[in-house]
Amino acid sequence: MNRSPFSSIDSLKLTFNHIKIWYTSGMGFFTDAYDLFIIGAIIDIFEAYKLPGFQLNSFYEGILASSAIITAVLGQIVFGILGDKIGRKKVYGVEASLLSAGAFLSAFSPNLLWLIIFRMIMGVGIGGDYPISATIMSEYANVKDRGKLIALVFANQGIGTLVAVAVGAISAYTLPPDIAWRVMAGIGAIPAATVIYLRRKVPETPRYAALVKGDLKEAEKSASFLGAKLNLSKIEVRKMSFSDFLSKYWKLLIGTAGTWLILDMAYYGTGVYSGPIVSSILGKPSSVGQEIVFAGIPFMVGFFGYFTAVALMDKLGRKVIQTQGFIMMALIYVVVSSIMIVTNNKVAGFLISSSEALAIYAMSFFFIDFGPNTTTFVIPAEVYPTSYRTTGHGISAAAGKVGAAISTYLFPTLLATIGLKELLVMLSLLSILGAAITIVFIKEPKMKSLEEITEELKGEKEEVKA
Repeated sequence: MNRSPFSSIDSLKLTFNHIKIWYTSGMGFFTDAYDLFIIGAIIDIFEAYKLPGFQLNSFYEGILASSAIITAVLGQIVFGILGDKIGRKKVYGVEASLLSAGAFLSAFSPNLLWLIIFRMIMGVGIGGDYPISATIMSEYANVKDRGKLIALVFANQGIGTLVAVAVGAISAYTLPPDIAWRVMAGIGAIPAATVIYLRRKVPETPRYAALVKGDLKEAEKSASFLGAKLNLSKIEVRKMSFSDFLSKYWKLLIGTAGTWLILDMAYYGTGVYSGPIVSSILGKPSSVGQEIVFAGIPFMVGFFGYFTAVALMDKLGRKVIQTQGFIMMALIYVVVSSIMIVTNNKVAGFLISSSEALAIYAMSFFFIDFGPNTTTFVIPAEVYPTSYRTTGHGISAAAGKVGAAISTYLFPTLLATIGLKELLVMLSLLSILGAAITIVFIKEPKMKSLEEITEELKGEKEEVKA
């Protein structure tokens, strides 16, 4: 019978071990989102209290905010390459160890320089988590639930954000500022630390074992982890050079890397500096604690976007969700900027009430998460061949973090020079470009096996024993 040698995995019903892999994979993204929000809260404390050794100017604020993001690029590229060269299993858990160590050490930083260094270590771990966790979930998932499961891994960001809002607000209200920021930084180490051991125990994926290593016994043993039986007789391991990979998949790389670059320019800029943006809409907060709560409002709205994406990922498809998300982001940015009254590049008011203006603006976070923030993570885990899957995902994620670093570093300067109104117009144009790239360069992987999507077994007759 000529069918995919992995059809027994593809046709499985959802099992407990699928959920176990989801939890094991997802905790790194909890910390990623926790960090995205909490560094803004930490910056708020540094600016409000001028703590010795942690005084900020616009240069150091940009460096501190973007330090973990910059090194995440390195982690995504390095771990992406290693995941394909030596295997997913051999590196899985290393990135979580770096992430946890960096977050923990950040809490004990004696000054700003050491805080930046420790956050850079954490950033390497965060970056490494993207290609490895996404690919492991993708290669173990069944076809029917694959989009949902990969999206659920990423949806841990939503939970991490809500926890960050709570930890940030409670710490700011109840603790002295020199202790509060350290508590905020250190708690980010806990979730990733809980899965280091579990990650070291996850078997190599059956697809990597069979299609890259050519070890059919290991593939069959790995499949038994899910209760599946492959019973493979023979699979030809096809070698593909990196130039061959680029030649065949360059259009897809433009699609996955280009859209992630654009998405993160919008998401990280508005995310890290959510406090100043929301405060410019609602008015100056009465305390740092209130500013942290203000900053969390868009993230709370975005939380529901993650799980809307999870629910509809395998129904609507990745391409539809990503395109509509970009279009709605563009529309919301235009609407908010058009109703904004500006004086000397400062928000003086709105043509509607400030609470209504904030409600409209916060919906951009819903469509970011029910849109490209989730799908740019899901799609690269599906559309590249097994031998370059973590590499393709790592390149795409690195492009996103480059966009995030640029945005996070430039946002304070742009807010001060051109103002929020013009910034939103710029983000609207970027979002339109993101929708266009999605339509032209992304192909829909919904309800197809990974081998059908990538055509890496095309023309090969694999015998599957009954």
